[in-house]
Amino acid sequence: MTTASAPEPREPKPALIFDDPLSQQSSDDTDRGWGERPSGDSADDLRRFLDEKPPHHL
Repeated sequence: MTTASAPEPREPKPALIFDDPLSQQSSDDTDRGWGERPSGDSADDLRRFLDEKPPHHL
């Protein structure tokens, strides 16, 4: 004979949050969200310029 055990209680689902989503800054609102590197010294700026220079600007 097999006895059926009661199913284990599930953890409750997280509550829905109805905050205003526009009151928080998203990653797209920042330069980093658009792939920008943090600004550094002039050597970093030159390196970035040379890395991102189009091939026809030699």
